[in-house]
Amino acid sequence: MPHFVVEADGGSRGNPGPAGYGAVVLDPTTGETLAERGEFIGVATNNVAEYKGLIAGLKAARELAPDATVRVRMDSKLVVEQMSGRWKIKHPDMKPLAAEAAKVLPRAQVTYEWIPRERNKHADRLANEAMDAGKRGKQWEPSASTAVFAAPATPAGPPGDAAKGAAAVRAALAAGGATGARTPDTAPDTAAALSVAAGESAQSGTLFDDGTAPGGPAAEPRAGKTGTGTGWGPDMGAPATFVLLRHGETALTPQKRFSGSGGTDPELSPAGRRQAEAVAAALAARGTVQAVVSSPLRRCRETAQAVADRLGLPVTVEEGLRETDFGAWEGLTFAEVRERFPDDLQAWLDSAKAAPTGGGESFAAVTRRVSTARDRLTTAHAGRTVLLVTHVTPIKTLVRLALGAPPESLFRMELSAASLSAVAYYADGNASVRLLNDTGHLR
Repeated sequence: MPHFVVEADGGSRGNPGPAGYGAVVLDPTTGETLAERGEFIGVATNNVAEYKGLIAGLKAARELAPDATVRVRMDSKLVVEQMSGRWKIKHPDMKPLAAEAAKVLPRAQVTYEWIPRERNKHADRLANEAMDAGKRGKQWEPSASTAVFAAPATPAGPPGDAAKGAAAVRAALAAGGATGARTPDTAPDTAAALSVAAGESAQSGTLFDDGTAPGGPAAEPRAGKTGTGTGWGPDMGAPATFVLLRHGETALTPQKRFSGSGGTDPELSPAGRRQAEAVAAALAARGTVQAVVSSPLRRCRETAQAVADRLGLPVTVEEGLRETDFGAWEGLTFAEVRERFPDDLQAWLDSAKAAPTGGGESFAAVTRRVSTARDRLTTAHAGRTVLLVTHVTPIKTLVRLALGAPPESLFRMELSAASLSAVAYYADGNASVRLLNDTGHLR
């Protein structure tokens, strides 16, 4: 069953006066705009306009998927409390509107949440556009999408159905997807492109090669789960959704040096701090994150704190989200490792079970650690949207496991500093992935 967020608002310039409403349907995982509605309704009160915005938003969600569960977010305490059944509806103008709103979707599919006005800017803007259009004697017309995040790179089914998109990716890969060779730039934690804060796209290209992985299984299923991996199945309720944020740049990032959990634990660079503030502003604007969890390493904790401060949330540290320990390779470039430890490096590239020189951590060991943390977090945050601030290898591992891709695929992904991806985990053990490839808005 799809899950949507509906944000709605209405306004009146006079109360009563010239009035209009705005509503937007969002993908709760990515913040992607799925539908927008707006209308000038003539002379009306604020409350009437707000209710009409709610009705329009619910109808837009129903058009996308009649069986969708919907979380309505509005800055009207009156509408939220009345529709939640906690306040009585006494005004004669409100009763028929509330009744109409209640009939759009079954009661069990809709929940209501009050949010501050500053977190309802998208719907507020649409309402003002509708009133402005009415002032000119016209009706509101939708403009280009203003979603904070770009549309998913995965082939999509019906709007909002990320599971079908993930299944389509895997089918395309099985039919002969990308076959690019490994490159040193995508191996270590520092495999970043140019700074997101400088306005560059965070990721590009096809991310997975569904080839055979030497020395390891095709994928590690979740313990005790028997899902098909396709995302098609009975309603499992709202998933636990992890928004995956790679930390901002450190001084080592532009130099593409191995920077794991066994090195110097560097702080964010000035560019990294700018990236953290930019992504914090973007996530605050969407308002879908309900908890913030961070790797224990300093660069992640600093990035997480920047976001948490904007959201008014605490930061919880999860040891399982730390980066790989790269042993003797810490602080070295890929070329330097190849020169000093050629045999160890080749073994590491050939098998997920091989560890870096000097007691480092194999990708197989990282997978076990990250999988354990994933299961712990999905249990603790069932039905919630949680920001995980972590590193390249844990993020790639979570994406790889969700797609059922082989260990070799870790070398086929690029993940820039402060870039975002998301994975939704369902009760039957299945998962769906959204790859938020275009983060050029984080400038």
